[in-house]
Amino acid sequence: MSRIAKGAIPSPNIWNTPQVYELENRAVDPEGAADAAMRALRPWDGATVLDIGCGTGYHLPALASEAARVIGVEPHADLAALARRRCAGLPGVTVHAAAAQDLPLPDASVDVAVARWAYFFGPGCEPGLRELSRVVRRGGAAFVLDLDATRGPFGRWFSRTVPSYSAPEVEAFWVRQGWQRRPLDLRMVFERRADLEAVLRIEFTPEVAEQAIAETRGLELAYPNVLRWRWY
Repeated sequence: MSRIAKGAIPSPNIWNTPQVYELENRAVDPEGAADAAMRALRPWDGATVLDIGCGTGYHLPALASEAARVIGVEPHADLAALARRRCAGLPGVTVHAAAAQDLPLPDASVDVAVARWAYFFGPGCEPGLRELSRVVRRGGAAFVLDLDATRGPFGRWFSRTVPSYSAPEVEAFWVRQGWQRRPLDLRMVFERRADLEAVLRIEFTPEVAEQAIAETRGLELAYPNVLRWRWY
């Protein structure tokens, strides 16, 4: 079993099936709306960017094409190793096997921090938020991208899969923490029907996944998200 950083929140989708999660990464947001929304708030040209929960490093090369330095942090050591392999030819990229609540970075060393569907899910992530306050320098920003469980079929399928999730409680948490929000209407677009069905099966319980597959026609899914951010 791979070494897992202490305190990591399990991510069954990518931890158990990274090959299928790669298909999901390729399908999500073909227009690049999420990155555009973040860059409009705090550009990362020439900046030091931290990707928290970077997985196999899918987003690191794109970040490195604009940023001066990119740091990936991933609590699952095997996935971190894959991220290093992916970015082996990019001298400005480093990857650490570490948790969001124990970042191996100096104080005030990051301009932009990004977490996509990782760790920062609401109540309980206070240790990670303290780490963001420590490592993001003045004038920097942190972004959290997450599913909006209150909207659309995807939100309904998620709510059935994780009935303990309370969207009002999560929203109240972020308001208390002083973060701002913006809804994002993203989508997933697949090349093959089999890929779409495989992704739904790693995101939801078997019963919910089969319902989602039956309700979804073609190769496209609406994927409602919410972008949260804070300036430092």
